[in-house]
Amino acid sequence: MENALRACCKGIKIGKILIHREGKDGRQLIYEKLPADIASRHVLLLDPVLASGHSAVEAISVLLSKGVVESNIIFLNLISAPEGIHAVCKKFPRLKIVTSEIDVSLNKDLRVIPGMGEFGDRYFGTGV
Repeated sequence: MENALRACCKGIKIGKILIHREGKDGRQLIYEKLPADIASRHVLLLDPVLASGHSAVEAISVLLSKGVVESNIIFLNLISAPEGIHAVCKKFPRLKIVTSEIDVSLNKDLRVIPGMGEFGDRYFGTGV
């Protein structure tokens, strides 16, 4: 998604937030590097899949802690589960979500069903 954004919006400032999921509801911030002036900007938060919403809530919380106004965040993803949409919207009602598809639900492992498999495996061709 980042490459497409760079191709579309040359010279755009890009920040990174990496959240690692641990267990069914755990998440851990691994890395964060954001533009110094992010608090004064509109932010496009990109994540290919919105499943449970746990990682999204963590990433949005990081942005808010840096001074970004909630209504200035647009969360873009390709596939969403209803549970994730509800979790994010309940916690951040002024945030906007743009998705291309809302799938049926989550399975017991909190994966979107029917989904498309692991996005990274498909994108990088590393799946088994």
